[in-house]
Order: sequence, then structure tokens, then C-alpha cells
Amino acid sequence: MKDFLINISRYPTYLLSVILGIFIAFFDRLKPWFKNPVTAIATVGILAGGFAFVAFTLRAMLGLPVT
Repeated sequence: MKDFLINISRYPTYLLSVILGIFIAFFDRLKPWFKNPVTAIATVGILAGGFAFVAFTLRAMLGLPVT
């Protein structure tokens, strides 16, 4: 039983490392775009707009009030 609990306790660190690896790979691909200020502003704007679009779409689908 002790080995089982030790094995189960490793899953959160594995999940965290996978998520962190995805974010690092994603931002490594975006890093060259931040060298020029114009593309940096456009990239931040696109990312913020995409996040807002997903957030508003999920609120509308779930019927949550917009505060």
C-alpha cells in the first residue's frame, strides 16, 4: 500500500511538469516576435483578444451573468 501511495503522489509533479513544458515550448516559439515592438504589441493584442473571445464565449454558453 505504501508503494501505491508513493506512486500516486508522483502524478501531480508529472502533471505540473507536462503543463510547464507546454508553456515553455509555446513561449519559445513566440520569443522572436517580441524583438520588434510592433510585432510584440500585435502578439499581445492577439493573445488578449483570443483569451477574451474564449472567456466571453464560455460565459455565454454557460449562461453566466456578465459582471
